[in-house]
This record gives sequence, C-alpha cells and structure tokens, in this order.
Amino acid sequence: MGSLEELQSDLEYRFHDVGLLTQALTHSSHAHESNGAVLDNEQLEFLGDAILGFMISDFLFRAHPKLDEGQLSKLKGFFVSAANLVKFAEWLRLGDYLHLGKGEEKTGGRTKPALLVDAFEAILAAMYLDGGMEPVKQLLNRFLKPQMDGIDDPELQVTDFKTALQENIQARQMGQADYVTTGESGPHHQKLFSVDVLIGGRRIASGLGLTKKAAEQAAAREALERLK
Repeated sequence: MGSLEELQSDLEYRFHDVGLLTQALTHSSHAHESNGAVLDNEQLEFLGDAILGFMISDFLFRAHPKLDEGQLSKLKGFFVSAANLVKFAEWLRLGDYLHLGKGEEKTGGRTKPALLVDAFEAILAAMYLDGGMEPVKQLLNRFLKPQMDGIDDPELQVTDFKTALQENIQARQMGQADYVTTGESGPHHQKLFSVDVLIGGRRIASGLGLTKKAAEQAAAREALERLK
C-alpha cells in the first residue's frame, strides 16, 4: 500500500478529514469483508461523476465558446470517458492505494481500469466535500488543460508543428515521429479525433482536433513542449 501522504502530495491537496480520502480508495469488496466496519467508495463515485461532468462542461464552455453544442458534447464525451480518465488515475498510481477484498486482489484489481476510474471520481468527491470546488478545479485543470488547449486554436492551421517536431528529433538523433489515431467519434460533420504521437515507439504526447490533421498538429505541439 502506498502512503496517503504521498498521494496527497501528488494531488497537491491536504485533507482536513483524511477519512474521506480513505473511503474514496475503498472498494466494495473490502467493505463487505469488513462486515460494515468501513465505508466503500460507491456513493463518493456517484457524486464525483456528477462533479466531473459539471467541471468539464464549464471548462469547455469557457475555453471554446465558438464550438456548437454538438461539438461540445462530443468533446465532453471524450474527456469523461473511462479511456481518458484511467490515464489520470494511473499517473496518480491509484492502484497502489486501493483497499481491496481478497478476491479483487487476486484477480488484479489494482490494475483494472474500472476500479481506477471509480477511485479517481471518488477522490474528486472527497476533495469537494473536504475543501469545496476550488481544489477539484485545480486538479482537473492540471490534467485537462493540456488536452483542451488547441482544439480550435487558429495557430494550428498556420503553424506546421509536425515539421518542427521532426526537425527537432532528427537534430537529437531520436528517429521518426509516428502518428496513431486512437479515437474517432461523432457524425461525419462533427467528428472529433484523438491522436498519439510516438517517437521510437514510445508515446510522447496526444492531441485532439475537429479534423485528423488538427489532432496531429496538436499532438506535435504538445510533444515539442515536452521535449523542451
């Protein structure tokens, strides 16, 4: 088990009631084995899911006022998806902190995406109950801002970040940049694309865009920032 001190450091938030954080990390399998002595995270996950949806809607509304309702809905769907949220849960190494029952422990519960995402959402609720919306906003902003930046940025249309990235990695003798489309959703006239850029076979950055070209440029721009 990881130290809650370390997790709070990664969250950049210190709980007044650390019991809320413990509950957020407690799977129902562990609670059942304790005969009700501890609370599981299911109610917190329910609240956290609602908080997450609201915060992402607010971020998108403020950051991209030119997008229509359909485009905003598609973006929100991507940001709240388990495939996206599990990356944040893994970055926080939530699997190291989960309280699991013996059965879940034996079947690899610490790496199950569904359990990790539930714990992440439960932590959002725990932070909200402990300290209000501001610390939740700060945490989500840290994770989501790099993804949201550039979705409809005109600079992506006039700056060739892909060429700049290739020149950069060639100068460093790092090989070739490869772009892999990892997601495509929405009707033909409102598609949203997600793209990963790989260097030497390793994922370096990802980008979103209303066209595949824009998503590739966004990924290249993020990669350039990380290489700095």
